[in-house]
Amino acid sequence: MRVLGFVGKPQRGYSGLVNSETPTPPTPRFRKAPTPASHRVETIQIPGIFKVPGISKRLGGSLALPVQALWVFVVIVSVLVWNYDGLASDKKNAFVLKVEKPSKTSWASFRNGHLQQGIATSSLPPKLELLWKKEIPDGVVTASAIVGSYVYVPGLNGMLYCLDRKTGKELWKYRSIENPDPMEFAPGFKAAPTVTEDTVYLGDEDGLIHAVWRKNGKKKWIFKTDGEIAGGAAIVDGRLIVGSHDSFLYCIDAKNGKLVWKFQTQNRVNCSAGIADHYTFVAGCDAHVRVIDIKKGKEKSDIPLSSFLIASPAILGDMLYVGTQDSQVVALNWKTEKIVWIYHDPKREQPYHASSAVTDKYVIVAGHDKQLHCIDRKTGKRVWVFQTRAQIDSSPVVVGKRIFFGSNDHNIYAVSLASGKQIWKFVTKGYVSSSPAVGEGCLVIGCEGSKGMVYCFGKKEKK
Repeated sequence: MRVLGFVGKPQRGYSGLVNSETPTPPTPRFRKAPTPASHRVETIQIPGIFKVPGISKRLGGSLALPVQALWVFVVIVSVLVWNYDGLASDKKNAFVLKVEKPSKTSWASFRNGHLQQGIATSSLPPKLELLWKKEIPDGVVTASAIVGSYVYVPGLNGMLYCLDRKTGKELWKYRSIENPDPMEFAPGFKAAPTVTEDTVYLGDEDGLIHAVWRKNGKKKWIFKTDGEIAGGAAIVDGRLIVGSHDSFLYCIDAKNGKLVWKFQTQNRVNCSAGIADHYTFVAGCDAHVRVIDIKKGKEKSDIPLSSFLIASPAILGDMLYVGTQDSQVVALNWKTEKIVWIYHDPKREQPYHASSAVTDKYVIVAGHDKQLHCIDRKTGKRVWVFQTRAQIDSSPVVVGKRIFFGSNDHNIYAVSLASGKQIWKFVTKGYVSSSPAVGEGCLVIGCEGSKGMVYCFGKKEKK
């Protein structure tokens, strides 16, 4: 057995550092002689890439060069293939979607507009058909957005999905964290997305507000708060209005994510910000409804209530309509700061977490009492109730003469606006606590669970 000689940088051994200035001690009798130069392993430098080991000349001069050349050839081909795959992957991921600004038939925010009335401006076919469904790990607990050819679905798994509206095909997905490791926890999206001409805005469980490019699903900017974001954002004059569980209402520049102002309440802000004139309305766990001047970030009025609020207020004229944790639905004149009426079911005292839908005649609201309530908007008197088999967190949507909503009994319902009678039902595989989105001729709604789903209903195109 022979000991190979050292090649390249001097090595540290038992006898100390060996270099040109420190003579090598005489070789002991028990130690083998140095390896002849003809048997040493050489190093080949491939210019611009890296070094690879050469071939021992023990193979013989006639065989060493061909084998060495073959080795170099294999390495070069491997590098070229690796680079080609990388370029191909980059090219594949460098797609750009053609996007357009939201139209009258879109559903671009939680309750479809600043007034948060929950009324669709797109029609649905008389008979709904399942167009497609897509599995969303952990499921969906809020509304999606539908704009043009795309559906934007926020998942509890920390993914925002951009899907083709007609087929449900995934076009891109954005994760709430940059770490691609699927085993790494990613904060989920409980807040509904708000979509503009080029950007999707939404907050996550860790208090980050994400601005995502619609064209490719890449990060535009991120703004950090100190509490969970549970409500959707409103866009007014290039500014983003959004509340956080850290008790603040934030106004952020929508282009660059810089803070414009922030207003502190006395507890968590749960709701999506409604907008009327140049005012926004904040409701949350401090049992107050606050009217904030958007331009100045100053409080105009503070209206105390008897209970904290999870739901977002719906606005019609001078009136706000909102359900409370204390089993009440309140009609409040925000200009006079007076409560006009209070609706209460003494037989079933359960909270209202779902946001109301409001028409000229009715206020439609669902509660943990398992019922959908239709209330006369002017008098606060009951018109009808519809019974389900579990609590309802899904905020109802009015589409023409029909109302669509989900229940934790796993069903999606459609009932008559006039009578409250069931018109249609679809059974899902989980709790339907998310709210419907109705836009571009289709209805999108998700369910939660380990194998959550998002469903799209409409009219199938004839082949």
